[in-house]
Amino acid sequence: MSGPGFSQDLRQRQNQSLVLAPQLRHSLKILQVAALDLRSVIQEELQSNPTLEELPMDGVSLDQEQQEGAAENNESGEGADNREEMDFSKEYDILTKLDDDWKDYMSQAGGAQPYTSEDAERRQHFFDSLVSETSLQEHLIRQAELADTPDDVLKAMSYLVGSLDDRGFLTQTPNDVALQTGLPLDCVQEAARQLKTFEPAGIGASSLEECLILQLAVKGRSDSLAARIIREHFALLTRRRIPEIARKLGVHTDDVQDAIEEIGALDPAPGRRFAEDSNRVVVPDVTIEKDGDEWKIHLNSDYIPKLRISSTYKDLIAKGSLSKQERDYLRERIRSGKFLINSIDQRQQTIERITREIIKVQLDFFEQGVSKLRPLTMTQIADVVGVHETTVSRAIANKYIKTPHGVFDFKFFFTPGYQSESGASVSNTSVKDMINDLIAGEDRSQPLSDQEIVVKLEEKGIKIARRTVAKYREELGLLPSNLRREYL
Repeated sequence: MSGPGFSQDLRQRQNQSLVLAPQLRHSLKILQVAALDLRSVIQEELQSNPTLEELPMDGVSLDQEQQEGAAENNESGEGADNREEMDFSKEYDILTKLDDDWKDYMSQAGGAQPYTSEDAERRQHFFDSLVSETSLQEHLIRQAELADTPDDVLKAMSYLVGSLDDRGFLTQTPNDVALQTGLPLDCVQEAARQLKTFEPAGIGASSLEECLILQLAVKGRSDSLAARIIREHFALLTRRRIPEIARKLGVHTDDVQDAIEEIGALDPAPGRRFAEDSNRVVVPDVTIEKDGDEWKIHLNSDYIPKLRISSTYKDLIAKGSLSKQERDYLRERIRSGKFLINSIDQRQQTIERITREIIKVQLDFFEQGVSKLRPLTMTQIADVVGVHETTVSRAIANKYIKTPHGVFDFKFFFTPGYQSESGASVSNTSVKDMINDLIAGEDRSQPLSDQEIVVKLEEKGIKIARRTVAKYREELGLLPSNLRREYL
């Protein structure tokens, strides 16, 4: 095992990995970006690869170009060499092998236990994180770096931002972080102090009360009635005891009501705004329309340039007048260009296959609307399409589908769900719609508690835990019953 042959084979494998890695990363990037962003990615490649050229929108098709290229190769005697150089089976075999390895690993790690709805949501969060844009943690660390934070404090900061929950709250005290990391306590405390000055306001708080106070401080409202209510009577605030708060503070109930409205305009979870980019320009990557009795899929290719390999450089190689170094360079650039063209084609095919499977599973949604959305996981689609679920996750990232019921993020169609007593599958999105409808139709002087919502859902045949109702209500941006109550 330690002989010369083994060492040489190891070096060859290492060299192959180093050569393929950039191409595979580029292929995954092309798969991941939306159609609107893909053009800029392709333009970068056009700038760096002289052998690539863009066809006019009414130019020849890719199939025609490939046929022409094959004919030119045969005429020039270069066909055998180019066929070998343009064979991408090894690259795609590696992608397939990665998929197989992941499947084996996940099946061994997962065991035979079925997923609960909560397990599926945690799993979904993992796949979403694979393709997320700038994270909250990255955003905060950048601010620390721009503030010329000392190295030891910056190191402590990295641990603190790593302990933030999805709301942006600290889950560990400075003492805990100091004990776990061995960093000086004063460095961790300074990092915690700085963190609370960063944007978005309220980040790095250890409680909801502190989060709200930090936001009021940024607005110059530290001494306001709203701040006093939070600091001195937060328990009464959560129960919306307006008359009692007014009596204890010696102010009019109308003033307390105004202060509560000011508090209600604050963000109770400033970290969650990084879950998605609400300012993103939405251009559908796929349009689904009904044509007679069939649903048709139209991929958006308006922003995807049509590419081909320039015949000028093929002719230069065919003439045989180039030096070996020049010829090797052009062949490498042509190979890179062909891989890009193939990657774009494979991207479109993958998106179309995933879309087709979504239509099969969510046919009732396309026919009737959101209330008919069924539970669906990436594993289900991945098994049918023949790729790993991480590939599905990347393929649907930042992409939208235009349907007869509106434009939806691809991820909208992937949701865990519940089994109703009748045996029908109900998605989490549909359950949230039910909760939203129940609260919208409630008596505001006697709003429904989370437990009362549980009971009403059970009457519809859906069994769900109270804490899950509370979580869905928060995700819908709806206050608890004690804060929804209106005093008439």
